[in-house]
Amino acid sequence: MRLLGRYLKPGMRFLELGCAPAKMLAWVATQGVQVAGMDYSAQGIEWGRQLMRALGLEADLRCEDLFSTTFSRESFDLVHSAGLIEHFDDPLPLVKIHLDLVRPGGTVLISVPNYGGVYGAMGRRFGPKDFALHNLVTTSRAGMESILRQLPGTRGHVEVYGRCYASRALFDEKVPRPMGALLEYATNGLGLIQPFRIGWLCPQVVLEIVKPIAAR
Repeated sequence: MRLLGRYLKPGMRFLELGCAPAKMLAWVATQGVQVAGMDYSAQGIEWGRQLMRALGLEADLRCEDLFSTTFSRESFDLVHSAGLIEHFDDPLPLVKIHLDLVRPGGTVLISVPNYGGVYGAMGRRFGPKDFALHNLVTTSRAGMESILRQLPGTRGHVEVYGRCYASRALFDEKVPRPMGALLEYATNGLGLIQPFRIGWLCPQVVLEIVKPIAAR
């Protein structure tokens, strides 16, 4: 939320790719933003619609394949995804879909887990099955910078972001559940009291791209 809060402005059009179950999208909608979301999971989209109705919020939610979306090109001010592109063998076409949907001058914001350091070591050791579901090309700062270099003419940057955090998936396979839960709570508790950002403890890698405005 802190990350998105940098970019949100009342009245802007926001699209989240891979939005189910739409919890983040619901928060964005409370900021006076026009929201839309896309996900391949029919159940996930239905949960999102139920959440929006329960909160009295408006959202255009569509169950669609990313590669054949009905959303109009260049119709959003900010296109966002979190934990999406690292599950594809080739992330570059997905990044290009983000760019296709954002307006000229608009922003693409993509975040993925940071497995380039301590979290990668934890994943390999304690959660190898979950870890194997990720394309490691994307899950490091260097990997995301390599993707950015394949988009000539775009202006963007990559940063690591966030405070110490670990999901249960990092521990569930190799650590007994009570101990895994304890490790999760201890790690995330450390993040709550961490006074400033420490690069090697940042759990996310974030790619920001501003779509060029074509010269006339």
